[in-house]
Amino acid sequence: MTKSKGATGLTYRDSGVDIDEGERLVELIKPAAKSTARPGAEAALGGFAAVFDPKAAGFKDPIFLATTDGVGTKLKIAIESGRHETVGIDLVAMCVNDLSAQGAEPLMFLDYYATGKLNAEEAARVVAGIAEGCRQAGAALAGGETAEMPGMYAKGDYDLAGFAIGAAERGTLLPRVDEMRAGDAIVGIASSGPHSNGYSLVRKIVEVSGLGWEAPAPFAPGKSLAEALLAPTRIYARALKPVFDAKLAKGAAHVTGGGLVENTPRALPNALAGEFDWSAWTRPAVFQWLQEVGGVPEDDMRRTFNLGIGMVLIVDANAAGDVITTLEAGGERAFMVGLLRNA
Repeated sequence: MTKSKGATGLTYRDSGVDIDEGERLVELIKPAAKSTARPGAEAALGGFAAVFDPKAAGFKDPIFLATTDGVGTKLKIAIESGRHETVGIDLVAMCVNDLSAQGAEPLMFLDYYATGKLNAEEAARVVAGIAEGCRQAGAALAGGETAEMPGMYAKGDYDLAGFAIGAAERGTLLPRVDEMRAGDAIVGIASSGPHSNGYSLVRKIVEVSGLGWEAPAPFAPGKSLAEALLAPTRIYARALKPVFDAKLAKGAAHVTGGGLVENTPRALPNALAGEFDWSAWTRPAVFQWLQEVGGVPEDDMRRTFNLGIGMVLIVDANAAGDVITTLEAGGERAFMVGLLRNA
């Protein structure tokens, strides 16, 4: 005899999934998503797929590009300190900066938020950061997915994944390796700190230091350690657009895990290599603190962190000054950090 449905029957909520909380989150984040609307995308939530109209965005013969990334263990600092407002910016940045490295304009962004027990207010704070990142990048927050999965995550934990769509007119994609020559300049654009890379080592060094997340940051006066280490990844798309429109860049590299030494070669032909002047810029104080407290060897610093340079451009040596001026007019700090040489 089958058991009849009744007061003793199990519901989805009994298993740990609260559909009502998920629906409440959607209502909470709709204004944030709507604020990211741009030509070509309405950024309206609720459909089954996101739609983008490249003609409405001004493209004539576009090539589309897609990227995906996450925030990594930087999320642990946000979770443990209760500071959830900026990791969404990191999520967008890690994806759209990869688009920029190939000369593409960010158009549309989607996010995936997974947790064991959904807290709508906390998740809305995360999504507000995602929306801010989209506004900085000029991309529409066109959709996403929230997954409540009891048993998959420890209490209070969540994870993020991001997906970005970009486009460039046919024939304008980077790198243009056939144009690169020994003697070309490497222009570096300043980072805001570690961005979203190397945080497993960062957290280990914090553990060694004995400091709590709310302790004053030794390298950032007026900020707590958590606040300073959660400085969001810079988004370079808007500042790079005039450089790309003027076709001044032959190549670009987003400096993530692996640092300058491992990311720059991804934009170069095999016959050329980057030669860096490590004294050409001042490293943010956070890196000195991490190196001293952790006793991290210099080679490991260079292969783990961006050390203050979040993006590099390969440009003709004669154009380097104009490129730096253009970037600084867009609110960035830029430096001549090296040259190409024969490999």
